[in-house]
Amino acid sequence: MTNLMEKIVSLCKRRGFVFPSSEIYGGVEALWDYGPLGSLLKNNIRKLWLERFVQEREDTVLIDGTVLMHPKTWEASGHLESFTDPLIECKKCHARFREDQLTKKECSQCGGKDFTSPRQFNLMFKTFLGPVEDETHITYLRPETAQSMFTNFNLAQESMRLKVPFGIAQTGRCFRNEITTGNFTFRSREFDIAEIEYFVEPGKDEKQFDIWLDSWEKFFLDLGLKKENLRRYEHPKKSLAHYSKRTVDIEYKFPFGWSELAGVANRTDYDLKRHAKFSGQDLSYHDEEKKKKYYPYVIEPTLGLERALLAVLCDAYSEVKGGRTKTTQATKEIEVVLKLSKKIAPIKVAVLPLVRNKPELVKKAKEVFQLLKPYFTCRYDDVGSIGRRYRRGDEIGIPYAVTCDFETLEKNDVTVRDRDTMKQERVKISDLVQCIQKQL
Repeated sequence: MTNLMEKIVSLCKRRGFVFPSSEIYGGVEALWDYGPLGSLLKNNIRKLWLERFVQEREDTVLIDGTVLMHPKTWEASGHLESFTDPLIECKKCHARFREDQLTKKECSQCGGKDFTSPRQFNLMFKTFLGPVEDETHITYLRPETAQSMFTNFNLAQESMRLKVPFGIAQTGRCFRNEITTGNFTFRSREFDIAEIEYFVEPGKDEKQFDIWLDSWEKFFLDLGLKKENLRRYEHPKKSLAHYSKRTVDIEYKFPFGWSELAGVANRTDYDLKRHAKFSGQDLSYHDEEKKKKYYPYVIEPTLGLERALLAVLCDAYSEVKGGRTKTTQATKEIEVVLKLSKKIAPIKVAVLPLVRNKPELVKKAKEVFQLLKPYFTCRYDDVGSIGRRYRRGDEIGIPYAVTCDFETLEKNDVTVRDRDTMKQERVKISDLVQCIQKQL
């Protein structure tokens, strides 16, 4: 890991963004728990995604499919046959690696250089439905959310009277038994996906692909990611998935290098035709206006919420050498400022009494805290100097600090401090909610 990545990992654990899963038992590789701040941040990203691609659109509906599905689903989708990675094993210590991820032909565990021939390893987690663990009860934890959007195509379209083009959206838990993990939360075995299956008339798929690719990239810019840290990678024809006519990844410049953040794929009519074949059900679309039936093509924009969160943290992380408070000027300490977009910051407002040894000031600050809580996620903090409390808020990305001082008791107003500019302005308590709402 780079030095920056190590700092982000440390910040995440120390300040409650991300914890190693089951740490008291030594942890589990590639499994992560999201702490008080991380879970809020992830939900804010999800909420913004839902607002953008479901709430604000007239042609997209939301579903919530199950993690477990009928076993034939994965046969029809091609996952049993094609959802594999090439695996090689060190003959000395028996550690296993993805062949394409082992840059040096040397085992990272023991230094051995003798490996088995590659064999295909299916990435799906296998489980059993019911109490009998035999071949007839095998199923799998879903590795993506897409398939329930295809199996529910008819039900969603008919119940909501949708006309092509239209989309079915979903966010939810997915599972992949990754061979090679690492780079913190980037490659996890359990994660959340947010994706859309957008059904279009054949022949109009290429235009819609470009529209969705632009919309998908704009979403990341609106999360606060810098444009220079984003780029597009067009998959060559020879590396496309079995169902894909075209796939473009949106890559982010992580501290460990350019890597996939999200993607858009043209899945053609592969999925609906396959599920129709394996289920015996007619999954074609009847176009009443054109008096014809056809299998729609599918444009699939998809992103991982955990990867989006990691990119947001990397992009927002900054260090300032003193100068933000009198304390840092005196000691030249390095202050961490997490410049998260105000739209997704886990805590929007910190409420601070100037001092904690004046009961009337503490009482007023708590009144302000109660006033703001119905509208924003807030934190009340009265421990340490006001400078230290500003710094604690900056470190976790709180956009605004509201300070109650002695003037507050006289004029019923407060000081509102902006995290990024450090500018402070006096605002009447009666105007405080509206003032903050305008700036978020």
